[in-house]
Amino acid sequence: MRLAIGRMANRLPALALLLAVLCGMPASAVRAQTQDGNILPVTEAYRLSADASTPGVLKLHWTIAPHYYLYRGRMKFTAGPGVTLGEAQLPPGEKHVDPYIGPVETYHHSVDASVPYTVAAGTQHLRLSVQYQGCHEVEPKICYPPHTEQLDLPLPTSAAAPSPAAGNALGNALQRLDGAANGTPSAPLPQEQAFQFSALAQDAHHLLLRWTMPKGYYVYRNHITLKLKDAGNLKLGTPAWPAGGVQHPDAQFGTVTVYFGDLELPVALEGDTEGRRQVTLEASFLGCQDGGVCYPLMTRDATVDLSGGATAQGVAAAADTAAHGDPLHTGPLAALLLALGGGLILNLMPCVLPVLSLKAVSLLESSESAARRRRHALAYTAGVLASFVALGAGIVALRSAGHALGWGAQLQQPLLVAALACVIFALGLSMSGVVQFGASLGNVGGSLANRGGLAGDFFTGVLAVLVASPCTAPYMGTALAYAFAAPAAYALLVFFMLGMGLALPFLAIAYVPAVASRLPKPGRWMETLKQLLAFPMYLAAAWLAWVLANQRGADAVGLLLVAMVLLALALWWFERSRGRGTSHHLLTVLLALLAAAPLYLLAQLPAAATTAQQGTVAYSPEKLAALRAANTPVFLDMTADWCITCKANEHAVLDRAAFQAALRRDKAVYMKGDWTNEDPAITAFLQRYHSPGVPLYVVFPKGGGKGRQLPTVLTPALVQRALDEAAR
Repeated sequence: MRLAIGRMANRLPALALLLAVLCGMPASAVRAQTQDGNILPVTEAYRLSADASTPGVLKLHWTIAPHYYLYRGRMKFTAGPGVTLGEAQLPPGEKHVDPYIGPVETYHHSVDASVPYTVAAGTQHLRLSVQYQGCHEVEPKICYPPHTEQLDLPLPTSAAAPSPAAGNALGNALQRLDGAANGTPSAPLPQEQAFQFSALAQDAHHLLLRWTMPKGYYVYRNHITLKLKDAGNLKLGTPAWPAGGVQHPDAQFGTVTVYFGDLELPVALEGDTEGRRQVTLEASFLGCQDGGVCYPLMTRDATVDLSGGATAQGVAAAADTAAHGDPLHTGPLAALLLALGGGLILNLMPCVLPVLSLKAVSLLESSESAARRRRHALAYTAGVLASFVALGAGIVALRSAGHALGWGAQLQQPLLVAALACVIFALGLSMSGVVQFGASLGNVGGSLANRGGLAGDFFTGVLAVLVASPCTAPYMGTALAYAFAAPAAYALLVFFMLGMGLALPFLAIAYVPAVASRLPKPGRWMETLKQLLAFPMYLAAAWLAWVLANQRGADAVGLLLVAMVLLALALWWFERSRGRGTSHHLLTVLLALLAAAPLYLLAQLPAAATTAQQGTVAYSPEKLAALRAANTPVFLDMTADWCITCKANEHAVLDRAAFQAALRRDKAVYMKGDWTNEDPAITAFLQRYHSPGVPLYVVFPKGGGKGRQLPTVLTPALVQRALDEAAR
C-alpha cells in the first residue's frame, strides 16, 4: 500500500517515514486522485456529521464509502477558543498489519465517536478541528494526506456557560474568531495549486526556473533534481541557489534548507545551442505545508523556448492553463504601453468618479492661473505615482515573502473598507460645507498656493488609487499580469505607467493651453457644483458599506454607521471650535477617538457566511475536478463584491435570461468563486492563470482539454460563443 505522508505522521518510526517520503506514490497515482472519476474527493469518501445537542458531549459520525477505510490512530481533535476537550471515545477497529507502519486499526462503512468537552464562561459556540486520514484499498491504491475539518456548532442552552453579554452580537464580537487564530493549518491544497512550476529562457544559455507557492508552503533545496530530456550534447550547469533559503527543523531529515513563497533558480545550459529552438526540462522535488502535510515526490516537465525567452509551465500544473494569456509573452515595451492606456481609461470607471469630483472642483477654482493649475496637477500626479509605486513595491515584497496579493485585494480587509468609507464620507461633508479641510477640498476664494492646498492635492491622488483598485479597465489585465510575473524592476515600471495614465488628463489640462482654455470661468455657480458633487462621495461610502455587509454582516454595517455619526460630530465640532481654546480642540480629539472605537470592534467580527446563489455552484478544486471528470462544460466566474467590473459584467451579461438559457442549452454548469474575503484556493487558481485579480472567467470544455480564458469585459455574444464551443 502506497502512503501519502503527512506532517502529523511524525509518530511513525523514523526509518519507515524516510522510506515513505523517498519512495512515495508515483505522480501518476497522485494525479488520479483528482482527475480519475473513480477516486472520490476526501470529503465524499468520508462524510463527517456532528451532533452537539447533548450538553458536554460532541457526537461524530463518519459514513465511509465502499472500498475506503479510515485509520483509528490518525484521528485527532483540537479544541478551539474557550473549549477544553476530554479524551475521545473511539470503538475498536479492524486489526491488521500494514507493511509500512506496522499494526493498525481501521474502520470500514461507518464509525461513531464521542468527545467530552467543557467550555469557558461566555462561550456560545463549540469550535474544534477534527483531523483524520484514510485510504482507497483497491486499484488505484492511494492514501489521502491527513485532512482537517473545522467545526463551528451552536452550544445547547445548558452547555453554554452564562455570559453577561449573551445575546449581544456586538458585545461578543471579540469571541467569534475563526480557527486560523489558533494557528490551525488550513486544509491542504492539491499539489498542482500548492506548487506551481515554470521555466523560461533568459537567453540561449541561461534558464530561470520558478516555483510559486501560497503562504505556508515550502520546497526542500536538497530534494530538487533537474535533468534535460533528449537534449543531445547539452547538459545543465550547477544551479545558482538564491540566498533566501530558511533553516528548517524537519522530523525526517533534521535541519534542512527550504524555500517559502517564490523560488527563482538560475541554471546555465552547457553545450552548443546553435540551431536548437527548445529544450525539455524535468524537475523532481519534495514540498510540504508548514505545520500540515508533506506531499509525495512531484515531477514536472517544462518545454522552454530558447529563441524568445518564453515561459512554459510544468505539465502537471498546467493541465487546465488557458491557451493564451501567458503574461511573459508580452514584451516589456508592450506592457508599459498597455499600462499607460489602461490607466488613462481608468478615469472613465465609475469607481474613480468620486475622486474626480474633487479634482474637478480644484481645477475649476484654479482656472484663472496657469501656474496654480500646474502646481495642483503636479501635486495630484505625485500622489498618484507615489501610491501606485508603493502598491507595486508592496506586491513585489509580499510575493518574495511567499504571500499572494492581487489587484484590489486590499479591499478584502474589512477594516480598510470601513476606514475608506469614513474618509470618503468626511470628504463629502467637506464638499457639503460642514467642514473645510483646505483650499483644494472646497475652500472657494482661499489661497491656492499654500502648502495645505498642495498637500490636499497629493492626498487626493492617493485616494484616487485606493478607490480605483476595485476597477479593471481594458488593457490593464495584460499589463498587470505581466507586472505580477515579471522581475521587480519591470513590475514597478508597469505600476508607474498605470499612474501616469490615471494622472494624464489633469496633466493635459495643466500644460496644454488648448485644453485649459475649454475650462469654464470661476463664479458663484462653483459653490453649487461643489455641493452637488458631494453626493457621488456619499454614494461611494454607501457602496463600501454594502461591501462590508457582505464581508462581515449587519453587525459590521451597524458599527460603521456609529463610526460615521461620531466622525460627523467630531468634524462639526472641529469647524465650530476654530479659533477657540485648547479645551475645544481636546474635545475634537476625544470625539475622533470615539469614532475609531467602533472600527476596532468591527475588525474582530468573523466573516459572514456565504451561500451559493441559485443556479450556481460554489467553487472548490474538488468540485471543478469532479465536473470535468464527468465531461460537463463549466463556466467559471472568479468574482468579488468589491469588484466594480465584476458587478458590471453580472448586470450586463451573467444575470440575464439569455445566459441562463445558454447554460441549459449547452448543459453547462455556472461555477462561482467568491474572492470578497481571502481564499487561498481562489488565489492559487488566479495565479495559475497569471491573473492579477478578479474578474477572471474561464470556460472548460466537456471531454477535458484546456480551459479558455475570456476577457475581463464580457459581451453576451462572446459568452454564448464560448459556451457553444465548450459543449461541442
